[in-house]
Amino acid sequence: MNTFYLDHAATTPMREVAAAAWMENAQALNPASQYGSGRKARSVADSAREEIASLLGCEPIEVVFTASGTEADNLAVQGLFHASPLNRIISTPIEHPGILETVKALELGGAEAELMPIGPDGRVSSFEALDKPAAVATMMWANNETGAIQPVSEFIAAAQASGTPTHIDAVLVVGHLPVNFDELGATTLAASAHKFGGPRGVGLLLARRSPAPSAVLHGGGQERGIRPGTLDVAGAAATAAALREAVAELDGEATRLRGLKKMLLDAILHTIPNVLVHTTEPSLPGHLHLSFPGAEGDSLIMLLDSLRIEASTGSACSNGVNRASHVLLAMGISETDARGAIRFTLGRTTTEESIKAVIAVIEDVVTRARTAGMAF
Repeated sequence: MNTFYLDHAATTPMREVAAAAWMENAQALNPASQYGSGRKARSVADSAREEIASLLGCEPIEVVFTASGTEADNLAVQGLFHASPLNRIISTPIEHPGILETVKALELGGAEAELMPIGPDGRVSSFEALDKPAAVATMMWANNETGAIQPVSEFIAAAQASGTPTHIDAVLVVGHLPVNFDELGATTLAASAHKFGGPRGVGLLLARRSPAPSAVLHGGGQERGIRPGTLDVAGAAATAAALREAVAELDGEATRLRGLKKMLLDAILHTIPNVLVHTTEPSLPGHLHLSFPGAEGDSLIMLLDSLRIEASTGSACSNGVNRASHVLLAMGISETDARGAIRFTLGRTTTEESIKAVIAVIEDVVTRARTAGMAF
């Protein structure tokens, strides 16, 4: 019996080209070494860096390899904050924990944080907070739960008007939508390889020469001193290979996924009463976030799992704990309705068969979950 995986926002299976690149370079030695094997490893890393830079519209020196998107977010937000004489941070209440928890940690150290308001469509509704300069302003490009694409160009322009450096969490965007870092105008940008079919354990931080983040980690000075430590050459090569293939597929894959998402949404709305749709356009091609009031999200995902359909209630980055989504609460959704949420995220391995499998069982799953009721 097939298993249908519909949680690509959590992670996506590694592409064959990435696995092949990783295996080819798994025995690479330290790229900082001066002898022949070190120079060979350095050449592989340099080629990967150059290709990633070409694909993302930046200079090779602006590509910093990290161990995850969360680490990239931390290095950027903490680094830009500490590089500034100002004590103010601007963000939003719907960020990934990699940003939210970093901002909270800086607040504990005395930083002043201001969160921009969110509208019912899940997007920032006012940039008034940016009228006053800050050490750093940070916002995600697309939300990992609802898929809502944020007005990043307006955000960056408003921040630039007050001289505020900007960080963009683009973990869900890179490899899925076109990215040109130079044209975007952000100070830093974070990405994660496993979100576009690269290896887990590799992240990317795009960082301009100036203003550059101050060092948060300290060591041998690798990666411009922003992320010291021996570079994972095989991971860098695999990331470049995955990104190359993902970018080549962008337009066709976006069209395909939007068609499958529409097929699933239309069927759900046609067969199930009282459905709240949290994903509004513009959104990521494969995201569909819904609530079924009267049902617990935990019940929904367990019932689907018993039928070999894998989805989630929201972010997979909350240590496996299911609770009302902070994103939905910020959008004005009641806690009860937020607890009935489920997120389907389609990706490269999603087929029409996958969608038909969900359509065939979703009405019964929701009925059973609603019959079980809410846990209080």
